[in-house]
Formats: sequence, C-alpha cells, structure tokens
Amino acid sequence: MPLLQSIVHRLDPTLDGERLTLTAAPAPSPSDDTVMASLVGALNDTYNTKPKGWGRFAEEGDQAGPLAMWLRDYLADNKSFAELSVDLAERLAKQLQEQLSVSGYLVFSHQRQGDTETLLMALVHQREGVGINDDHHAVPAAQLNTSQLTLAARINLTQWQSDAPNAQYVSFLKDRGGKKLAEGLVALLGMEEGVDAPAETRTLLKAFSDYVEKEDYDDEVSREKTDTLVDYANEQLRRGEPMTLEELSGLVDEQQPKAFYEHIRNADYGLSPEIPPINAP
Repeated sequence: MPLLQSIVHRLDPTLDGERLTLTAAPAPSPSDDTVMASLVGALNDTYNTKPKGWGRFAEEGDQAGPLAMWLRDYLADNKSFAELSVDLAERLAKQLQEQLSVSGYLVFSHQRQGDTETLLMALVHQREGVGINDDHHAVPAAQLNTSQLTLAARINLTQWQSDAPNAQYVSFLKDRGGKKLAEGLVALLGMEEGVDAPAETRTLLKAFSDYVEKEDYDDEVSREKTDTLVDYANEQLRRGEPMTLEELSGLVDEQQPKAFYEHIRNADYGLSPEIPPINAP
C-alpha cells in the first residue's frame, strides 16, 4: 500500500477545558517513512473492522461543506497536503469543541492500493506502555493505541472522481456510544448518509438463500457457494471496499456469471449495485 502523503497533528483541550486547540506539524512525513506506513496500515486494519456509516458529499443545502472543494484544490495541486490537513483539523476542532475526549493525535494519509486512492483521517489516543532501555531495564514507554478508534473517516478518492451515480464513497466510524462524534463527522465531511449497510447485507443474504433454493443445489454445492459469499465479503471488508453485486454473481456461479445478479434484479430486492462491507455472519 504506497503511502503518497501523510501528516500528524495534535489536538488538546485548553487549560480551562472549554475548547480544543490544534498544534500542527511543521511538514508532512517523508514519503519513504516506513514507520509511518506501518502506523497507517494498522489504522486501516482497525478501521475496516469497525461499524461505519456510508454516504457521499452533499451537493447543496445546509449539509454541504467545503471539503469537496478543498479536495479538488488538493488534487489539482492548488492546495498542499499540509494545508488540506490543517484546514480539516481546524474545522474538526471547531465542530467538536465541546467533545474534549477527542484530544489526541490526528493522522491524515493519502494512500494508494491497486488502482484505488483513499484519504484517511483518524484520531489516535496515546496510552502508557512498557519498553526496554539500552540497559535492558523495563521503562515506561508511551504508545499509540491503534486498535481502538472512536473517530475516523475515509474517502475513496478514485470512486468520488469517477462520479458514479449513487456511489457511497465516504465512510465514517459509527459506534453506538459515539453518536455526537458521528454527527460531528458528518457535518465536518459535508456528506449525506446513503445506504444502511447492515440492512442491505441482510437483504443480500435473503436473496442468496432464495437463489440457492430456487436452483435446488445439493448440500455440498450450497456450502461451496455460501463459503464463496462469505470469503468475498470478508476480503472486501479487509480491503475496505464495497461488495459489488455483479462481481459477486460471477464468483457465486462461474458457469453462469450473470445468474445470481439477474435473480436479484428480477425479484426486485431493492439492493444497491454496491454494498458497503460488514462482517459476514
């Protein structure tokens, strides 16, 4: 996963505890920083397993924000990555100024995996750990807690630029206990939420069950096709990419790659062409 750009800023509450302040990094990290690449990789792995909301940038109205314009300027080389990250961090600090628990290190990364480029924003908290010094003695060592994220968002830049209709290219963490943080992120991103991923997945599983029953497969074939569905869902979850009905159809039945897709369309299950990934049952 090539790391094209990355930078880390710091958010802290003021002494009176009434607002957040930003300490910006002087410059982005070097593009060949392997430690930074490892950090971003760990954050992506954690992010992929968390419950998320999905949507797209709002084009007008109160929901629309400046992020889409900032991104266009950045991708057109009219705004530097550092400027983009500071603009976002300042807007986040203002948007969530009453949520002082969001203090920590704010990591921004522009990365490429295959043909897909994404922008990740994640707030990482520090925890106390234990290390070993040069004298082989145990000593306190501060560590970043990459396994627990409460505030993060990712934008599929490639999908956004393709301008595909109804594409859900923005995702954000949506834990049950972090409703205000999620609402703040939606406002920060200037997005409108789209499909309900868990509901879409339940409908997909119902469509798959109906398809297997209709085709009257024996138990062994049914298990093989179920394993194919689960493997595909888990792989897309690991990659952080949506499940595509046409691609899934081709995997479920290589001899008739359109059969499952046509079953879904003919039965009018109301499924979106792309379904955000969640943990397969």
